Amino acid sequence: MIYCGIDWAEKHHDVALIDDTGQLLAKRRITDDAAGYRLLLDLLAEYGDTQDTPIPIAIETGRGLLVAVLRSGKGQVFAINPMAAARYRDRHGVSRKKSDPGDALVLANILRTDMPMHRPLPADTDLARAIAVLARAQQDATWNRQQIANQLRSLLREYYPAALDAIATWTNGLCRPEARELLKLAPTPAQAVRLTRVQLRSTLKRAGRSRGIEAEANRLREVFRGEYASQPRLVEEALGKQALALLRQLEAACLAADELTEAVEESFLQHPDAEVIVSFPGLGVQLGARVLAEVGDDRERFADARGLKAYAGSAPVTRASGKKHHVGRRMVKNDRLNHAGYLWAFSALRSSPGADAHYRRRRERGDWHAAAQRHLFNRMIGQLYHCLQKGELFDELVAFPTKTAAAA
Repeated sequence: MIYCGIDWAEKHHDVALIDDTGQLLAKRRITDDAAGYRLLLDLLAEYGDTQDTPIPIAIETGRGLLVAVLRSGKGQVFAINPMAAARYRDRHGVSRKKSDPGDALVLANILRTDMPMHRPLPADTDLARAIAVLARAQQDATWNRQQIANQLRSLLREYYPAALDAIATWTNGLCRPEARELLKLAPTPAQAVRLTRVQLRSTLKRAGRSRGIEAEANRLREVFRGEYASQPRLVEEALGKQALALLRQLEAACLAADELTEAVEESFLQHPDAEVIVSFPGLGVQLGARVLAEVGDDRERFADARGLKAYAGSAPVTRASGKKHHVGRRMVKNDRLNHAGYLWAFSALRSSPGADAHYRRRRERGDWHAAAQRHLFNRMIGQLYHCLQKGELFDELVAFPTKTAAAA
């Protein structure tokens, strides 16, 4: 048996091949381009890598062109956490020396000694991997949009409280097109005071509003003409220019989030698992795509539902030593799936009577809100695992049976 370890870097990669006794068979440094990838594949083929007997490969990343080339065949690619690789490094020497060829050798030895303890990259379909790219990008764009909106809001509090009062009743606040159009038209309080009803109506129409324009224009005019403290004129103008700069970033972030939202919806609805996922209460297209992105469609990725629950961070972890015994929440998990699970469980409370009853029972037993939400997510993701394996849709009576149904 031969094992391969690859120490990944930006410009080059170090490769090490060892046999089942730990003997170094070959080491090579390849460039991060097509020529380097061909050299790596030729090296693996020279030592017996075929479609029927592929050489397992360990690398410290699960993405990038190099990983895509390695996954093109039937070989198993193991993405080893760099922190875990650092712990293994201490097994081969106590001097704490470090080098790229040495790290490649350490990765190869990880597979030689502990390959059953590590998971290969899942064999997801290309469509599932594409959905994962889009769903994660949409989630990042949403977080980035909110971060910029928070920066703009903090800036407006310093010199322009009327703008915050004007948008206080609008959902999504500064991320709404009406709010952005108003700030572009009047980035300072002095300019907002001079706005007429005609200008305000035109601004609301330009932002896409079609109802209640006259009443909203009158409300905005009264708010802008209210009594507020103000900065000196030069300082106010400078702050207005800073606000316009942030506003341009916010518009770009909003546009990116909207475009990615459309792309996620288009791709997700093409996947055969989409019907099963959106049948669950609390899971729509966007949140369902995030769940699919992290769970994948490789049915053999998780041996059972407990593995998926641990991966999602919903299952508790037990720490026991001697007389000490503690059961707490899991800290090492897939953060994206855990975040989606929290939103999923929260949304399910309104759309599923069984989920709401389960949550309330946990609260009555003494759980805090987050613990009850996590317990509900733990139950529902186990049900999702079952439905995906069997190809069944969510059934409220089966998922949360009543006492009458259970007795029957």
